[in-house]
Amino acid sequence: MKISKILNNNAVIVMDEGEEKIAIGSGIAFEKKKNDVANPKKIEKLFVLKENEKLQQLLLRIPEAHFILSEAIINHAEQRLNAELNDHIRIQLADHISFAIEREQNGIQLKNALLREIKVLYRQEFEIGLWAIDRIKTEIGVEMPVDEAAFIALYIHTMKIQGGDIHETVRQTTMVQTMVQGIRDCLNIAIDEADISYDRLVTHLQFALTRAKHHDSHVMDQDMFDIIKQKYNVSYRCAKQVANETSASFGINLPEEELGYITLHIERLRTH
Repeated sequence: MKISKILNNNAVIVMDEGEEKIAIGSGIAFEKKKNDVANPKKIEKLFVLKENEKLQQLLLRIPEAHFILSEAIINHAEQRLNAELNDHIRIQLADHISFAIEREQNGIQLKNALLREIKVLYRQEFEIGLWAIDRIKTEIGVEMPVDEAAFIALYIHTMKIQGGDIHETVRQTTMVQTMVQGIRDCLNIAIDEADISYDRLVTHLQFALTRAKHHDSHVMDQDMFDIIKQKYNVSYRCAKQVANETSASFGINLPEEELGYITLHIERLRTH
């Protein structure tokens, strides 16, 4: 494969089987020039250029060190999750990390309003995010806030092959956050986020919203549901109120049966 353009020390454009491709690998362009043959042993990733023009633009625009960092984070994530990440979405992560580093260097810090929910819903991805900000500190000398670990966690989650769209992930996490806040307001209590009951509530709300989206209700025996409504009347009224607010704000309708399970989670928070 002949090199037709050098993008940086770790990325070149090559001709391969009549197609222009972006070849990425550590030091692949070291002491190379146009028309030299790329060392195939140094190629770690290969992308068809016409499908990845944004990747070429990114490699020319962001500092090389930022792209190397992004690749290191992706490699670590793939090992931790034992899963292949989506090559197309990885461009977004590299762009995000570069911009986040620039913001931090300019003294601009963004708070992640979904930090608490992300730590619970995407635990593994959040741990990867913590690893990432530690790596950024080591490699670049820039200390990122824990909020950035949560932002990275969202990108890692959506980069999984079945992870979904990042906008939908943020929307669903926001809905969970709004529902938890609604429960706080309804019961007028402080919720201990270190309590296992909080983790269980947040996780259940996520799955409840997913089931509602796919019209897959969590069926509960009607007699049991009636008992729960009567026995835990305060918690049920709270679950009903939060469900109505979710419907009004987000257009998601939780079936009655689902409210029975949410009632049980609220009751745990209320009485423990």
